[in-house]
Amino acid sequence: MAEFNSRILIIGSGPAGYTAGIYAARAGLKPVLISGKQPGGQLTITNDVENFPGFPEPVNGSELMQRMREQAVNVGVNIVDDIITEVDFSKKPFVCNSENSNIFIGDTVIIATGASARWLGLDSEKKFLGFGVSGCATCDGFFYRNRDVAVVGGGNTAVDEALYLTNFARSVTLIHRRDSLRADKTLQERLFNNQKIKVEWDSVVDEVLGTDNPLSVTGIRLKDVKNDSVRDIKIDGLFIAIGHHPNTELFKGQIELDAEGYIVTKGDSTQTNINGVFAAGDVQMPRFRQAVVAAGTGCMAALEAEKYLSEL
Repeated sequence: MAEFNSRILIIGSGPAGYTAGIYAARAGLKPVLISGKQPGGQLTITNDVENFPGFPEPVNGSELMQRMREQAVNVGVNIVDDIITEVDFSKKPFVCNSENSNIFIGDTVIIATGASARWLGLDSEKKFLGFGVSGCATCDGFFYRNRDVAVVGGGNTAVDEALYLTNFARSVTLIHRRDSLRADKTLQERLFNNQKIKVEWDSVVDEVLGTDNPLSVTGIRLKDVKNDSVRDIKIDGLFIAIGHHPNTELFKGQIELDAEGYIVTKGDSTQTNINGVFAAGDVQMPRFRQAVVAAGTGCMAALEAEKYLSEL
């Protein structure tokens, strides 16, 4: 058990957390960053990243996050590999307790706990994650140029991803467990009018098929929800688009959340409804889910926290 005191506590790592730490450290605020359950965030399960500025060659997501972590340490961020289990934002300074029985006390807090993709829960899905199975078409679609892919889901996200993938893929199969989509009518019209896209109705993915050496997806086994019959289709990539959930369970009752559980911040700001508590990254910006956007809001949070501290 140890006690950590800092002017700025950062809960969560990933692009938002590490960037907030870098800016706070360069401002001389000696931030303490608690890395959380998944140090580095969702990018650690992304294979090659080609759209992060400054990397002319593809960079592995885990490597990118490791380099951000090293940069944060080099400029003076105190990174503690621990998990916050309880927060008290009712009084100042703010107090956070951890899984390892550590106590973290801060004049300000930046929440950067991110959001997690919802997965199908298949062992084969987990096996090929990053090797043909993805949760982000914007991140990985480029790698499937002139190849056949499938998207699982029936909402706006799934239809958006299917349409986006037609910019690269030879064909896109949308797999939905029902006989109608939940997506907006305008998006549905665009989907049905796109000759590259076909829909497998009343179907669920029963298994992801592929090779072990090299680890690669070659197809999926679909099950008909009405009669339990199965059939295999050949694809090169599978995109899961059944939604994300924000990692905000810890903050319920402490700060304002929207109907989906994302942290509510003021317009053009990372400030929450609690003065001195800020939120950055996917935990408060679910629309884009891009590393560069998360990093940008991490910068905003650090600058706003610095301004808040200077006015105390």
